[in-house]
Amino acid sequence: MRLILLAAPGAGKGTQAEMLSEHYNIPSISTGAILRKNIKEGTELGKIAAEYINEGRLIPDELMLKVMDERFKQDDCKNGFILDGFPRTIAQAEALSASPIEIDKVLSLEVDDETIIERLGGRLECKSCGSTYHTEHKPPKTPGICDKCGGELGTRADDKPETVRERLHTYHTQTEPLIEYYKNKGLLRVAKGQSEIDATSRVVLEALEA
Repeated sequence: MRLILLAAPGAGKGTQAEMLSEHYNIPSISTGAILRKNIKEGTELGKIAAEYINEGRLIPDELMLKVMDERFKQDDCKNGFILDGFPRTIAQAEALSASPIEIDKVLSLEVDDETIIERLGGRLECKSCGSTYHTEHKPPKTPGICDKCGGELGTRADDKPETVRERLHTYHTQTEPLIEYYKNKGLLRVAKGQSEIDATSRVVLEALEA
């Protein structure tokens, strides 16, 4: 399966992408994780990305397309993938549609803004592998330590309330139009985010397998 996940930042897209990756045995490709890795390593891409991310703005289309083109060439994408964070604009979606890659389904995970702002206040991320946790909804087994790699957990700079509101505004104006774009192509599936992660996972799978 080649799947696109659409959701506002903080809606739980990354968590559901991890679940779907295990369920379908295909890689979850998080553009955010790719960019944050480059920021941490101080690459040229990382330096450019940091300026945009810290201000809650989207990375320029041409740069994201170059990053994704390289990622799609890797061997683990041969049997499918889950896209978490790409495409984020109509221009990116059109470029993807014009490429040889055929998308099977697009899932829109819907959560209201106020719930997202509340959730992001407790979000944690592993500084080593990028796995996400939440102080209330998805706590690590050991406080401050990643279950997967043992790395240190911390909060993200772009989870500050003022930055979150800017990110939500950016999502609604630039990414949300993709819902209608993929609906018109007959690829869209919709799942309503629930208060519990397992419940959200159930409605996500139901939407994809209906």
